[in-house]
Amino acid sequence: MTAVREPAVSPAVPSSPSAGSAAAAGGAGTTPPAGGYRRPQPVTPGQVAARAIGASLLILAGTALVFVGWVGLFSHLHYDKAQLNAYDALRVELAEGTAPNGPTQANSSALLPMGAPVAVLSIPAIKLRTVILQGTTGSVLEDGPGHLRDTVLPGQVGDSVIMGRQTAYGGPFGGLASLVPGDTITVVTGQAVSNYKVIDLRRAGSPNPPALASGAGRMTFVTADGAPLDPTGTLYVDAGETSKPQVSPGVVLSQYLSPTENAMATDSGAWLPMVLWGQLLVLVVGALSWLWTAWGRWQTWVIAVPAIGFLVLSISDQATRLLPNLL
Repeated sequence: MTAVREPAVSPAVPSSPSAGSAAAAGGAGTTPPAGGYRRPQPVTPGQVAARAIGASLLILAGTALVFVGWVGLFSHLHYDKAQLNAYDALRVELAEGTAPNGPTQANSSALLPMGAPVAVLSIPAIKLRTVILQGTTGSVLEDGPGHLRDTVLPGQVGDSVIMGRQTAYGGPFGGLASLVPGDTITVVTGQAVSNYKVIDLRRAGSPNPPALASGAGRMTFVTADGAPLDPTGTLYVDAGETSKPQVSPGVVLSQYLSPTENAMATDSGAWLPMVLWGQLLVLVVGALSWLWTAWGRWQTWVIAVPAIGFLVLSISDQATRLLPNLL
């Protein structure tokens, strides 16, 4: 009978302390590559400059797109907010009896500041209810229709001229072209609630309305005419006052008006803030190009999106002042 032998078992060889500690510390991945570790190369100033130039070109293209989107789609958010604030301010003044009834502030000889609310306008035919502001510059008309300062306020004896945008910043006067003679208009001021009826619509070449009779009141609305953001001229809507006109304390003399308050005028004063915002944008882009290398891609994006977004919107808002104020 043949005896069965069990296979011999070799004694366990204890691992060296250094190998065990290395395995515990980093595992199998601690073995250096054959060529050794490579340190990242430092970024040269030329690489930072090239990255900044590339980012600037992309941001410039993005700014153009944001500008078009801001003017055509999102500027009404600015208008809505400004109108809400203007209505709240005028409502308080009406309740306290301090709402303006002339070119100066209540109980003062100081002129009304540009953009001060002066009246609430309602045109049911086009479902418009908006606050009229003092002044007709492009920046004022971003917040709502504006009162031409060398004419009487709405509801008073004489001809009151109100300008408003056709498309951008809410386009409050975009529906004026659909008005017909006989449509009613209501204006609430610090003096009274005044009623009007549309007389006619005028364009370039149309005869001017007849001279006002003594003691009568009229309101003329002015906006761009033609396709949105592609005006072919100026549209005028004349409305005669059917209620009792109020006495006017006076108007701002024409020689004290700025050329930027005329119909279809542009505001050249927007160039300075645009240049300053642009310079700040260049500095921010340079800083972000450096942070891209120092911090990393995603950390830089967290800072870049809100910072660049704010600057681009600020530039777009200023750029709209270079467009005709009735667009």
